Amino acid sequence: MPAVRSVFISDVHLGTRACQAENLLAFLKEFESEHLYLLGDIIDFWAMNRSVQWAPAHNTVVQKVLRRARHGCTVVFIPGNHDEALRDYAGITFGDIRVESECEHETIDGRRYWLIHGDEYDQVTRHHRWVAVLGDVAYNALVRLNHLLSRARRLLHMPGYWSLAGYAKQKVKKAVGFIFDFEDSMAHAAQLRGVDGVICGHIHWASDRRIGKVRYLNCGDWVDSCSAVVEHFDGRLEVVHWRGMENGPSVQMG
Repeated sequence: MPAVRSVFISDVHLGTRACQAENLLAFLKEFESEHLYLLGDIIDFWAMNRSVQWAPAHNTVVQKVLRRARHGCTVVFIPGNHDEALRDYAGITFGDIRVESECEHETIDGRRYWLIHGDEYDQVTRHHRWVAVLGDVAYNALVRLNHLLSRARRLLHMPGYWSLAGYAKQKVKKAVGFIFDFEDSMAHAAQLRGVDGVICGHIHWASDRRIGKVRYLNCGDWVDSCSAVVEHFDGRLEVVHWRGMENGPSVQMG
């Protein structure tokens, strides 16, 4: 029997040096599921236009997902802004993987969740694309620097995981304001749809919050936080933060 009923992941950014494909593979091995939702930016075509960093583990991630679909797992792919070229194929199934622009998921206890990447509710991405691209380059540089710092911390036997990108978001007031504006916009849109909650990605900020009448969950990413949302067989939803097999996962439950 699978470990959980459903898995929701986003912002893997295959094709970039920052992608933590090995951690994702370890997570997927631990969390077999009946449903797998890929909520956008799985492949980073933006970055690949500049340079392609496609490691063998990236191939293994693709093969792992295809294998799940062949073996009966329901796999739905909702493209994001970094793989937006695939939005033209919404409604089409490729290799047992269904592509949709958005969809709904009903938990085992009957609650309805709207699934979407979320860039449509990001005013910067929608109206100032060049700013979004510049921010993406800067963010990737922070993540690469963070990997070097993490290696140095391990060599110095410093405990715990520390995220430079996360620290920058917390310290920059406008970035934090953007995050909360985005979350509020997503929650408002979900409430208008009459659903119980929304599960999305896009901003690389894992979260589980009650906003008004709806529950807002964000999967986070697999370049920095290594996080996902899972649904258990009793209908519980939680954010799982994966730090590698040596440390095991930590969870955030709403």
